Amino acid sequence: MAKPDHEVWVEILSYLRDNHSAVCRKWFEEIEPVRIEGGVFNVRLEHPIRRQYLERECSEHFTEALQAVTGRLMSVRFVEDEEPEAEAPSGPAVAASNGSMSGMRKAPASSSASPLAIVPDYTFENFIVGPENRLAHAAAKAVSSNPGKTYNPLFIHGGVGLGKTHLLQAICLALLNDFEDLSIYYVSCDEFMTQFMDAVQAGQMHDFRHRFRDVDVLVIDDIHFLAKRDRTQEEFFHTFNSLYQAEKQIILSSDAPPNEIPDLESRLVSRFQSGLVVQVNVPTYDTRVQIVKQKAKIRDITLEDDIACYIASRSATNIRELEGAITKVHMQSIADSKPLSLEIAKAALGSGDEEAIKPQVTISNIIETVTAFYGVKLTDLQSRRRQKSIALPRQVCMYLARRHTRFSLEEIGGYFGGRDHTTVMHAVKTIDRKRNEDYDFGRLVTSLEEQIEVASPGTIHAAAS
Repeated sequence: MAKPDHEVWVEILSYLRDNHSAVCRKWFEEIEPVRIEGGVFNVRLEHPIRRQYLERECSEHFTEALQAVTGRLMSVRFVEDEEPEAEAPSGPAVAASNGSMSGMRKAPASSSASPLAIVPDYTFENFIVGPENRLAHAAAKAVSSNPGKTYNPLFIHGGVGLGKTHLLQAICLALLNDFEDLSIYYVSCDEFMTQFMDAVQAGQMHDFRHRFRDVDVLVIDDIHFLAKRDRTQEEFFHTFNSLYQAEKQIILSSDAPPNEIPDLESRLVSRFQSGLVVQVNVPTYDTRVQIVKQKAKIRDITLEDDIACYIASRSATNIRELEGAITKVHMQSIADSKPLSLEIAKAALGSGDEEAIKPQVTISNIIETVTAFYGVKLTDLQSRRRQKSIALPRQVCMYLARRHTRFSLEEIGGYFGGRDHTTVMHAVKTIDRKRNEDYDFGRLVTSLEEQIEVASPGTIHAAAS
Protein backbone atom coordinates (compact mmCIF):
# COMPACT_ATOMS: atom_id res chain seq x y z
CA MET A 1 0.00 0.00 0.00
CA ALA A 2 1.31 3.48 -0.90
CA LYS A 3 2.55 5.66 1.91
CA PRO A 4 0.40 8.67 2.93
CA ASP A 5 1.65 11.96 1.50
CA HIS A 6 2.64 13.34 4.92
CA GLU A 7 4.73 10.26 5.71
CA VAL A 8 6.53 10.62 2.39
CA TRP A 9 7.22 14.28 3.16
CA VAL A 10 8.73 13.48 6.56
CA GLU A 11 11.08 10.97 4.92
CA ILE A 12 12.02 13.53 2.26
CA LEU A 13 13.09 16.04 4.91
CA SER A 14 15.05 13.35 6.72
CA TYR A 15 16.82 12.40 3.49
CA LEU A 16 17.75 16.04 2.83
CA ARG A 17 19.18 16.48 6.33
CA ASP A 18 21.34 13.39 5.86
CA ASN A 19 22.48 14.05 2.29
CA HIS A 20 22.13 17.78 1.54
CA SER A 21 22.36 19.49 4.90
CA ALA A 22 23.85 22.68 3.42
CA VAL A 23 20.56 23.61 1.72
CA CYS A 24 18.32 22.71 4.66
CA ARG A 25 16.62 25.46 6.63
CA LYS A 26 14.57 25.46 9.81
CA TRP A 27 11.58 26.92 7.95
CA PHE A 28 11.35 23.77 5.81
CA GLU A 29 9.05 22.60 8.62
CA GLU A 30 6.51 25.17 7.40
CA ILE A 31 6.24 23.53 3.98
CA GLU A 32 2.94 21.68 3.69
CA PRO A 33 2.54 18.55 1.53
CA VAL A 34 -0.58 18.91 -0.64
CA ARG A 35 -0.90 15.79 -2.79
CA ILE A 36 0.84 13.42 -5.18
CA GLU A 37 -0.78 13.54 -8.58
CA GLY A 38 0.39 12.54 -12.06
CA GLY A 39 3.96 11.82 -10.97
CA VAL A 40 4.26 15.22 -9.23
CA PHE A 41 4.35 15.87 -5.48
CA ASN A 42 2.79 19.30 -4.91
CA VAL A 43 3.93 21.03 -1.73
CA ARG A 44 2.79 24.45 -0.56
CA LEU A 45 4.66 27.40 0.95
CA GLU A 46 2.93 30.76 0.94
CA HIS A 47 6.00 32.95 1.52
CA PRO A 48 6.95 33.94 -2.08
CA ILE A 49 10.65 34.61 -1.50
CA ARG A 50 11.14 31.32 0.30
CA ARG A 51 9.23 29.50 -2.41
CA GLN A 52 11.39 31.08 -5.09
CA TYR A 53 14.51 30.12 -3.13
CA LEU A 54 13.34 26.48 -3.16
CA GLU A 55 12.71 26.58 -6.89
CA ARG A 56 16.07 28.18 -7.56
CA GLU A 57 18.36 26.34 -5.13
CA CYS A 58 16.66 23.16 -3.96
CA SER A 59 14.41 21.75 -6.68
CA GLU A 60 16.85 19.06 -7.80
CA HIS A 61 17.61 18.03 -4.20
CA PHE A 62 13.92 17.67 -3.32
CA THR A 63 13.24 15.64 -6.46
CA GLU A 64 16.21 13.39 -5.70
CA ALA A 65 14.90 12.86 -2.17
CA LEU A 66 11.38 12.08 -3.43
CA GLN A 67 12.66 9.48 -5.88
CA ALA A 68 14.88 7.90 -3.23
CA VAL A 69 12.02 7.68 -0.75
CA THR A 70 9.35 6.37 -3.16
CA GLY A 71 11.51 4.45 -5.63
CA ARG A 72 9.51 6.10 -8.42
CA LEU A 73 10.40 8.57 -11.16
CA MET A 74 8.66 11.64 -9.74
CA SER A 75 9.29 15.33 -9.19
CA VAL A 76 8.46 17.96 -6.57
CA ARG A 77 6.54 21.13 -7.41
CA PHE A 78 6.39 24.13 -5.06
CA VAL A 79 3.01 25.85 -5.22
CA GLU A 80 1.28 28.73 -3.48
CA ASP A 81 -2.27 27.36 -3.65
CA GLU A 82 -3.74 23.89 -3.55
CA GLU A 83 -4.56 24.25 -7.23
CA PRO A 84 -1.22 24.89 -8.99
CA GLU A 85 -3.03 25.52 -12.26
CA ALA A 86 -4.85 28.52 -10.78
CA GLU A 87 -3.60 31.98 -11.60
CA ALA A 88 -1.12 33.09 -8.96
CA PRO A 89 -2.17 36.18 -7.01
CA SER A 90 -0.19 39.34 -7.37
CA GLY A 91 2.70 39.75 -4.94
CA PRO A 92 6.35 40.61 -4.59
CA ALA A 93 8.53 39.39 -7.44
CA VAL A 94 11.62 40.26 -9.41
CA ALA A 95 13.61 38.60 -12.15
CA ALA A 96 16.34 36.33 -10.77
CA SER A 97 19.83 35.90 -12.14
CA ASN A 98 18.54 33.11 -14.38
CA GLY A 99 15.64 35.19 -15.67
CA SER A 100 12.89 33.64 -13.53
CA MET A 101 10.81 35.53 -10.98
CA SER A 102 12.56 35.67 -7.63
CA GLY A 103 12.36 37.87 -4.62
CA MET A 104 11.07 41.40 -5.30
CA ARG A 105 8.37 43.38 -6.95
CA LYS A 106 8.91 43.62 -10.62
CA ALA A 107 10.77 46.70 -11.67
CA PRO A 108 9.53 48.47 -14.80
CA ALA A 109 11.79 46.60 -17.15
CA SER A 110 12.09 44.42 -20.19
CA SER A 111 12.21 40.63 -20.18
CA SER A 112 15.99 40.74 -20.69
CA ALA A 113 16.64 42.16 -17.21
CA SER A 114 18.56 39.89 -14.82
CA PRO A 115 18.59 41.26 -11.26
CA LEU A 116 20.10 39.33 -8.38
CA ALA A 117 18.14 36.72 -6.49
CA ILE A 118 17.06 37.40 -2.93
CA VAL A 119 18.05 34.92 -0.21
CA PRO A 120 15.38 34.52 2.49
CA ASP A 121 18.05 34.03 5.18
CA TYR A 122 19.31 37.61 4.75
CA THR A 123 16.91 39.37 7.08
CA PHE A 124 17.67 41.97 9.73
CA GLU A 125 16.60 39.42 12.33
CA ASN A 126 19.36 37.07 11.19
CA PHE A 127 22.05 39.78 11.11
CA ILE A 128 24.33 39.73 14.15
CA VAL A 129 25.21 43.25 15.26
CA GLY A 130 28.65 43.91 16.76
CA PRO A 131 30.97 46.89 17.21
CA GLU A 132 32.41 46.34 13.73
CA ASN A 133 29.06 46.71 11.90
CA ARG A 134 26.73 48.57 14.28
CA LEU A 135 26.68 51.84 12.32
CA ALA A 136 26.10 50.09 8.99
CA HIS A 137 23.26 48.06 10.49
CA ALA A 138 21.62 51.14 12.00
CA ALA A 139 21.86 53.00 8.69
CA ALA A 140 20.38 50.08 6.77
CA LYS A 141 17.47 49.86 9.22
CA ALA A 142 16.85 53.59 8.90
CA VAL A 143 16.78 53.42 5.10
CA SER A 144 14.40 50.46 5.14
CA SER A 145 12.01 52.49 7.32
CA ASN A 146 12.09 55.68 5.26
CA PRO A 147 13.43 55.07 1.72
CA GLY A 148 14.50 58.10 -0.25
CA LYS A 149 14.35 60.39 2.76
CA THR A 150 17.07 59.12 5.11
CA TYR A 151 20.72 58.60 4.12
CA ASN A 152 20.43 58.86 0.36
CA PRO A 153 22.58 57.46 -1.11
CA LEU A 154 23.63 54.80 1.40
CA PHE A 155 27.13 53.51 0.62
CA ILE A 156 28.32 50.40 2.51
CA HIS A 157 31.91 49.25 2.10
CA GLY A 158 34.14 46.55 3.54
CA GLY A 159 36.06 43.40 2.74
CA VAL A 160 34.76 40.21 1.15
CA GLY A 161 32.34 38.14 3.19
CA LEU A 162 31.72 40.65 6.00
CA GLY A 163 27.98 41.14 5.56
CA LYS A 164 27.52 43.90 2.97
CA THR A 165 25.27 41.77 0.75
CA HIS A 166 23.33 40.60 3.81
CA LEU A 167 22.53 44.22 4.70
CA LEU A 168 21.54 45.10 1.13
CA GLN A 169 19.18 42.16 0.92
CA ALA A 170 17.82 42.80 4.42
CA ILE A 171 16.83 46.28 3.26
CA CYS A 172 15.09 44.82 0.21
CA LEU A 173 13.23 42.22 2.28
CA ALA A 174 12.11 44.83 4.81
CA LEU A 175 10.92 47.18 2.06
CA LEU A 176 8.98 44.36 0.39
CA ASN A 177 7.30 43.56 3.66
CA ASP A 178 6.44 47.12 4.68
CA PHE A 179 5.78 48.97 1.41
CA GLU A 180 3.25 47.23 -0.81
CA ASP A 181 3.60 49.33 -3.96
CA LEU A 182 7.33 50.05 -3.89
CA SER A 183 9.30 49.08 -7.01
CA ILE A 184 12.81 47.79 -6.24
CA TYR A 185 15.63 46.84 -8.57
CA TYR A 186 18.56 44.93 -7.07
CA VAL A 187 21.47 44.12 -9.37
CA SER A 188 25.22 43.63 -9.38
CA CYS A 189 27.46 46.26 -10.93
CA ASP A 190 28.67 43.66 -13.40
CA GLU A 191 25.09 43.04 -14.51
CA PHE A 192 24.48 46.78 -14.82
CA MET A 193 27.47 47.04 -17.16
CA THR A 194 26.38 44.00 -19.16
CA GLN A 195 22.86 45.31 -19.62
CA PHE A 196 24.24 48.72 -20.62
CA MET A 197 26.50 47.27 -23.32
CA ASP A 198 23.73 45.01 -24.61
CA ALA A 199 21.37 47.99 -24.81
CA VAL A 200 23.95 50.08 -26.69
CA GLN A 201 24.56 47.32 -29.24
CA ALA A 202 20.84 46.63 -29.68
CA GLY A 203 19.85 50.29 -29.84
CA GLN A 204 17.58 49.87 -26.80
CA MET A 205 18.83 52.60 -24.51
CA HIS A 206 15.30 53.87 -23.90
CA ASP A 207 14.34 50.51 -22.39
CA PHE A 208 17.56 50.38 -20.38
CA ARG A 209 17.02 53.83 -18.88
CA HIS A 210 13.37 53.08 -18.14
CA ARG A 211 14.44 49.91 -16.34
CA PHE A 212 16.94 51.59 -14.01
CA ARG A 213 15.48 55.07 -13.56
CA ASP A 214 11.76 54.41 -13.15
CA VAL A 215 12.08 52.62 -9.82
CA ASP A 216 11.64 53.68 -6.22
CA VAL A 217 14.76 51.91 -4.96
CA LEU A 218 17.91 50.99 -6.89
CA VAL A 219 20.35 48.64 -5.14
CA ILE A 220 23.71 47.87 -6.76
CA ASP A 221 26.24 45.45 -5.27
CA ASP A 222 30.01 45.82 -5.89
CA ILE A 223 29.85 49.28 -7.43
CA HIS A 224 33.67 49.40 -7.41
CA PHE A 225 33.59 47.46 -10.69
CA LEU A 226 32.71 50.76 -12.38
CA ALA A 227 36.43 51.58 -12.17
CA LYS A 228 37.99 52.31 -15.59
CA ARG A 229 34.60 51.99 -17.34
CA ASP A 230 34.27 55.50 -18.76
CA ARG A 231 31.10 55.01 -20.83
CA THR A 232 29.38 53.04 -18.08
CA GLN A 233 30.36 55.66 -15.50
CA GLU A 234 28.83 58.33 -17.69
CA GLU A 235 25.55 56.41 -17.93
CA PHE A 236 25.47 55.65 -14.23
CA PHE A 237 26.15 59.30 -13.43
CA HIS A 238 22.95 60.29 -15.24
CA THR A 239 21.04 57.36 -13.71
CA PHE A 240 22.17 58.45 -10.26
CA ASN A 241 21.14 62.06 -10.87
CA SER A 242 17.74 61.06 -12.23
CA LEU A 243 16.94 58.93 -9.19
CA TYR A 244 18.40 61.35 -6.65
CA GLN A 245 16.51 64.35 -8.01
CA ALA A 246 13.29 62.32 -7.87
CA GLU A 247 14.07 61.45 -4.22
CA LYS A 248 14.35 57.75 -5.02
CA GLN A 249 16.53 55.64 -2.75
CA ILE A 250 20.00 54.59 -3.96
CA ILE A 251 21.92 51.87 -2.07
CA LEU A 252 25.45 50.84 -3.06
CA SER A 253 28.10 48.45 -1.77
CA SER A 254 31.81 48.32 -2.49
CA ASP A 255 35.04 46.78 -1.24
CA ALA A 256 36.46 50.30 -0.69
CA PRO A 257 35.16 53.77 0.22
CA PRO A 258 34.31 56.03 -2.74
CA ASN A 259 37.53 58.07 -2.63
CA GLU A 260 39.64 54.89 -2.70
CA ILE A 261 38.03 53.26 -5.75
CA PRO A 262 40.67 53.57 -8.48
CA ASP A 263 39.82 55.46 -11.68
CA LEU A 264 36.37 56.48 -10.45
CA GLU A 265 35.34 59.90 -11.77
CA SER A 266 35.46 62.63 -9.15
CA ARG A 267 31.86 63.62 -9.82
CA LEU A 268 30.74 60.09 -8.92
CA VAL A 269 32.96 60.07 -5.84
CA SER A 270 31.34 63.33 -4.78
CA ARG A 271 27.83 61.97 -5.26
CA PHE A 272 28.55 58.71 -3.47
CA GLN A 273 29.88 60.70 -0.51
CA SER A 274 26.90 63.07 -0.46
CA GLY A 275 24.83 60.61 1.57
CA LEU A 276 26.12 58.28 4.28
CA VAL A 277 29.27 56.18 3.85
CA VAL A 278 29.60 53.37 6.40
CA GLN A 279 32.06 50.52 6.83
CA VAL A 280 31.76 46.92 7.98
CA ASN A 281 34.90 45.42 9.49
CA VAL A 282 36.12 41.93 10.30
CA PRO A 283 33.95 40.56 13.13
CA THR A 284 35.46 40.26 16.58
CA TYR A 285 35.70 36.89 18.30
CA ASP A 286 32.58 37.53 20.38
CA THR A 287 30.61 38.54 17.31
CA ARG A 288 31.84 35.49 15.41
CA VAL A 289 30.55 33.20 18.16
CA GLN A 290 27.10 34.75 17.87
CA ILE A 291 27.23 34.53 14.07
CA VAL A 292 28.07 30.82 14.27
CA LYS A 293 25.11 30.20 16.58
CA GLN A 294 22.73 32.14 14.35
CA LYS A 295 23.89 30.47 11.13
CA ALA A 296 23.49 27.07 12.77
CA LYS A 297 20.03 28.00 14.03
CA ILE A 298 18.93 28.97 10.52
CA ARG A 299 19.92 25.46 9.37
CA ASP A 300 18.14 23.89 12.35
CA ILE A 301 21.47 22.73 13.80
CA THR A 302 21.95 22.87 17.57
CA LEU A 303 25.48 23.80 18.65
CA GLU A 304 26.70 23.81 22.23
CA ASP A 305 28.65 26.87 23.32
CA ASP A 306 32.01 25.10 23.27
CA ILE A 307 31.49 24.02 19.64
CA ALA A 308 30.40 27.50 18.54
CA CYS A 309 33.41 29.04 20.28
CA TYR A 310 35.77 26.56 18.66
CA ILE A 311 34.40 27.22 15.17
CA ALA A 312 34.66 30.97 15.76
CA SER A 313 38.27 30.63 16.88
CA ARG A 314 39.25 28.58 13.83
CA SER A 315 37.66 30.84 11.19
CA ALA A 316 38.51 34.49 11.64
CA THR A 317 38.64 36.08 8.20
CA ASN A 318 35.02 36.37 7.11
CA ILE A 319 31.50 35.11 7.61
CA ARG A 320 31.55 32.81 4.60
CA GLU A 321 34.38 30.87 6.23
CA LEU A 322 32.20 30.43 9.30
CA GLU A 323 29.35 29.06 7.20
CA GLY A 324 31.68 26.63 5.50
CA ALA A 325 33.04 25.49 8.87
CA ILE A 326 29.51 24.84 10.19
CA THR A 327 28.74 22.73 7.14
CA LYS A 328 31.98 20.79 7.52
CA VAL A 329 31.38 20.06 11.21
CA HIS A 330 27.80 18.98 10.58
CA MET A 331 28.83 16.67 7.74
CA GLN A 332 31.54 15.17 9.96
CA SER A 333 28.85 14.39 12.53
CA ILE A 334 26.68 12.70 9.90
CA ALA A 335 29.61 10.76 8.42
CA ASP A 336 30.67 9.49 11.86
CA SER A 337 27.06 8.80 12.91
CA LYS A 338 27.74 10.69 16.13
CA PRO A 339 26.06 13.69 17.75
CA LEU A 340 27.73 17.07 17.37
CA SER A 341 30.49 17.54 19.91
CA LEU A 342 33.74 19.42 20.38
CA GLU A 343 35.56 16.23 19.41
CA ILE A 344 33.65 16.14 16.11
CA ALA A 345 34.44 19.81 15.49
CA LYS A 346 38.15 19.22 16.08
CA ALA A 347 38.10 16.22 13.75
CA ALA A 348 36.47 18.33 11.05
CA LEU A 349 38.48 21.52 11.42
CA GLY A 350 41.68 20.35 13.08
CA SER A 351 42.56 20.22 16.76
CA GLY A 352 44.28 23.57 16.86
CA ASP A 353 47.48 21.96 18.14
CA GLU A 354 49.01 21.92 14.68
CA GLU A 355 50.47 25.08 13.21
CA ALA A 356 47.71 27.51 12.36
CA ILE A 357 46.89 27.94 8.72
CA LYS A 358 46.79 31.68 9.22
CA PRO A 359 49.08 33.77 11.44
CA GLN A 360 47.63 34.64 14.84
CA VAL A 361 47.86 38.10 16.32
CA THR A 362 49.84 38.44 19.56
CA ILE A 363 49.98 41.29 22.05
CA SER A 364 53.63 41.74 21.12
CA ASN A 365 52.63 42.37 17.50
CA ILE A 366 50.04 44.88 18.63
CA ILE A 367 52.47 46.71 20.91
CA GLU A 368 55.17 46.93 18.24
CA THR A 369 52.77 48.23 15.60
CA VAL A 370 51.03 50.80 17.79
CA THR A 371 54.16 52.13 19.51
CA ALA A 372 55.92 52.51 16.15
CA PHE A 373 53.02 54.50 14.77
CA TYR A 374 52.52 56.80 17.76
CA GLY A 375 56.22 57.10 18.63
CA VAL A 376 55.87 55.90 22.22
CA LYS A 377 57.50 53.14 24.27
CA LEU A 378 56.05 50.07 25.95
CA THR A 379 57.20 51.45 29.30
CA ASP A 380 55.07 54.54 28.62
CA LEU A 381 51.99 52.39 27.99
CA GLN A 382 52.60 50.44 31.20
CA SER A 383 53.16 53.58 33.26
CA ARG A 384 50.54 55.62 35.12
CA ARG A 385 50.92 58.59 32.78
CA ARG A 386 47.57 59.90 31.54
CA GLN A 387 48.59 62.43 28.91
CA LYS A 388 46.58 62.07 25.71
CA SER A 389 49.74 61.21 23.77
CA ILE A 390 50.10 58.12 25.98
CA ALA A 391 46.50 57.36 26.93
CA LEU A 392 45.23 57.10 23.33
CA PRO A 393 47.80 54.57 22.07
CA ARG A 394 47.33 52.61 25.32
CA GLN A 395 43.57 52.45 24.67
CA VAL A 396 44.16 51.46 21.05
CA CYS A 397 46.40 48.61 22.22
CA MET A 398 43.78 47.40 24.68
CA TYR A 399 41.08 47.62 22.02
CA LEU A 400 43.12 45.64 19.49
CA ALA A 401 44.13 43.07 22.10
CA ARG A 402 40.50 42.51 23.06
CA ARG A 403 39.43 42.36 19.42
CA HIS A 404 42.15 40.10 18.03
CA THR A 405 43.28 37.86 20.89
CA ARG A 406 41.56 35.50 23.30
CA PHE A 407 42.95 37.10 26.43
CA SER A 408 40.48 38.10 29.13
CA LEU A 409 39.93 41.70 30.22
CA GLU A 410 41.92 41.01 33.38
CA GLU A 411 44.87 39.55 31.43
CA ILE A 412 44.96 42.51 29.06
CA GLY A 413 44.79 44.97 31.93
CA GLY A 414 47.58 43.14 33.71
CA TYR A 415 49.83 43.45 30.68
CA PHE A 416 49.38 47.23 30.63
CA GLY A 417 50.60 48.13 34.07
CA GLY A 418 48.28 46.04 36.24
CA ARG A 419 45.09 47.87 35.30
CA ASP A 420 41.76 46.25 36.20
CA HIS A 421 39.15 44.93 33.79
CA THR A 422 36.95 48.05 34.02
CA THR A 423 39.79 50.15 32.60
CA VAL A 424 40.08 47.80 29.64
CA MET A 425 36.29 47.85 29.11
CA HIS A 426 36.35 51.65 29.11
CA ALA A 427 39.21 51.67 26.59
CA VAL A 428 37.37 49.27 24.25
CA LYS A 429 34.17 51.32 24.38
CA THR A 430 36.05 54.58 23.87
CA ILE A 431 37.95 53.39 20.79
CA ASP A 432 34.90 51.63 19.39
CA ARG A 433 32.83 54.82 19.68
CA LYS A 434 35.60 57.00 18.23
CA ARG A 435 36.09 54.54 15.39
CA ASN A 436 32.41 54.72 14.44
CA GLU A 437 32.10 58.49 14.82
CA ASP A 438 35.42 59.59 13.28
CA TYR A 439 35.92 58.25 9.77
CA ASP A 440 39.62 59.13 9.58
CA PHE A 441 40.31 57.51 12.94
CA GLY A 442 38.38 54.44 11.81
CA ARG A 443 40.58 54.14 8.74
CA LEU A 444 43.65 54.51 10.94
CA VAL A 445 42.58 51.65 13.21
CA THR A 446 41.81 49.49 10.18
CA SER A 447 45.30 50.21 8.85
CA LEU A 448 46.84 49.22 12.18
CA GLU A 449 44.84 45.98 12.16
CA GLU A 450 46.11 45.14 8.69
CA GLN A 451 49.68 45.78 9.81
CA ILE A 452 49.47 43.58 12.90
CA GLU A 453 47.96 40.73 10.89
CA VAL A 454 50.83 40.89 8.40
CA ALA A 455 53.37 41.02 11.21
CA SER A 456 52.00 38.04 13.17
CA PRO A 457 53.86 34.83 12.28
CA GLY A 458 53.41 33.03 15.60
CA THR A 459 50.50 31.55 17.48
CA ILE A 460 48.37 33.41 19.94
CA HIS A 461 49.77 31.41 22.86
CA ALA A 462 53.16 33.04 22.36
CA ALA A 463 51.77 36.32 23.68
CA ALA A 464 51.38 34.86 27.16
CA SER A 465 55.12 34.97 27.77
